[in-house]
Amino acid sequence: MLMLLVSGTYAQLNDPTPVEGDYIIKKFDFKSGESLNNLSLHYTTIGKANKGKDGKVNNAVLIMHGTTGSGNNFLGEQFAGNLFGPGQLLDATKYFIILTDDIGHGKSSKPSDQLHMRFPKYTYDDMVLANHMLLTEHLKVDHLRLVMGTSMGGMHSWVWGYTYPNFMDALMPLASLPVEIAGRNRMQRKMAIDLIQMDPEFKNGEYKEQPKLGLSAAILSLMFMVSSPLQQQKTAPTRALAETMMQKTLQRYQSSLDANDLIYAFDSSRDYNPAPHLSKIKAPLVAINSADDQVNPPELGVMEREITKVKDGKYILLPITDDTRGHGTHSNPKIWGKYLKELLTRTEKGN
Repeated sequence: MLMLLVSGTYAQLNDPTPVEGDYIIKKFDFKSGESLNNLSLHYTTIGKANKGKDGKVNNAVLIMHGTTGSGNNFLGEQFAGNLFGPGQLLDATKYFIILTDDIGHGKSSKPSDQLHMRFPKYTYDDMVLANHMLLTEHLKVDHLRLVMGTSMGGMHSWVWGYTYPNFMDALMPLASLPVEIAGRNRMQRKMAIDLIQMDPEFKNGEYKEQPKLGLSAAILSLMFMVSSPLQQQKTAPTRALAETMMQKTLQRYQSSLDANDLIYAFDSSRDYNPAPHLSKIKAPLVAINSADDQVNPPELGVMEREITKVKDGKYILLPITDDTRGHGTHSNPKIWGKYLKELLTRTEKGN
C-alpha cells in the first residue's frame, strides 16, 4: 500500500533520458458525478513509440505505482536498473516506457493542491480512465505491449484488463488481488482514514500544518501491513534497533505524506472489485504475489479461486526467502523477472 522510494539512488538512465510531461484534461467527469476543470496528469516516458505494420503502437509499456507513490518509484536502481537498461527485459531503447502519476498522486492533481476535502472523490475506475485518456489523446498510444503495476498499480492492471480488453498484449499485476477490498485490508485503510480525521488539528481538511498526531497514528498502523517480519527481525534484532528503525521509518513517511491526500488515496479503492468481470480479460495475464505479503496473505486462497476465471491467466506465489521484502517484493525484478521474460516471449507476435 504505502509506496515510497526508500533511498535517493536513481538508475543512470542517460540514453534514452527520461522525459517528464503534463497533460491537462479540460473537464473530467468522475464516477461520483462530480467534475473537475483542468485535471492535470503528470507522467514520465523513456524511449520512443514504434508502430507495427497495422499502424498501431507495438512497443509501449505502461507501469503503474502503488498507493501514495508516483512514477518516480520506478526510476530507482533496484527497478529501472534491472529492467530498463541495454539488453534488459524492458530495454528502453526498444520499448516505450510510460510511468504515470495517478490522480491524487505525485505531481498530478490532488487534494493538497487547493481543494482539500472538496476535491472530487475519485476511484480506481476514474484513475484508469484518466490514464487511458492520457495515452490515447496526448501520447497517441493506441495499443500497449504490456500493462503492469505494483500494489494499487497491480489492481489497476486488472481493471485495465477487463475495461479495455483489446488494448494490450499482456498483463502483469504485482502484489494485488482481483477482489473487493474487504477484511483486514479494508479495516486497515478505514483505520488510517479515521485516525487522521479524529485528530482535532485535522479541521475537516483545512489544517495549516499537517495533523501530526492523526497522520503519525495512520502511518504506524499501515507500516506493519507493508513490512516483512523476517527482514525487520534481521535488520533490527534488538529493542534499541527496532525502536530506532520504527522512528526513522515514521519520519520518512511524515516528511512526504499529506493527510488529505492520504485519506483520498486509501478511500479510492472503496468500490474496486474485478471479480465479476475477470472473464472479460483477453490478454494473457500473470499475477505475482509473495508469500510474506501481509496485504495480500496467501492463506486467504483468493487468487487460486479467481485466476481460474481469466481465460489465459496464471498465478505465481513467490516463496519467502532472504530476498523477499513482504509487500515490497513487487519492486524487485530480480525476484520475479523470469516470469516477466516468459510472458513477453509467449506474447511476441508470431508466437
